[in-house]
Amino acid sequence: MNRDHLTIVAAAAALLLPVPVPAAADTTPKQPPFIGSIAASRARMRTGPGRNFPASWVYVRADLPVRVLEAFKEWRRVEDPDGTQGWMLNALLSSRRTAIVRGTEPAELRDRPGGPTIVWRVQPGVVGRITRCGNGWCRFDVKGQAGFIQTDRIWGVEATEQLP
Repeated sequence: MNRDHLTIVAAAAALLLPVPVPAAADTTPKQPPFIGSIAASRARMRTGPGRNFPASWVYVRADLPVRVLEAFKEWRRVEDPDGTQGWMLNALLSSRRTAIVRGTEPAELRDRPGGPTIVWRVQPGVVGRITRCGNGWCRFDVKGQAGFIQTDRIWGVEATEQLP
């Protein structure tokens, strides 16, 4: 076999090797109702489940928590923290759990659930990722700074919900 023939055979064999496929966006696999978040940095909320419906809002805040209320094909009817409802493409959403601080005063984050030590304070409107929720507390992480916050100070988790 000559060198050119070996090159062609090697190239053809390489085409048969498995190729890693990039993971799809972390879309929402659950059945509604559930709480997720906006995955895209820019997401349109529409008045109905289709691109032919007008946009009622344009969100420019990735990780904003939303409650998914209904599914229709690739569309999800969602509710934002202010109570506004509309339809978004599932590809714009994520099952990643986030929450937004609510109220008018800063919320205290503690070193442990119910602990005496305040590690930092967050202003209303701050969005963070939540984990380890239980007994009225969640671990709240904003870009690597984390602490435990009472669930009545955030929107994005039910008061009795348990998260690992």
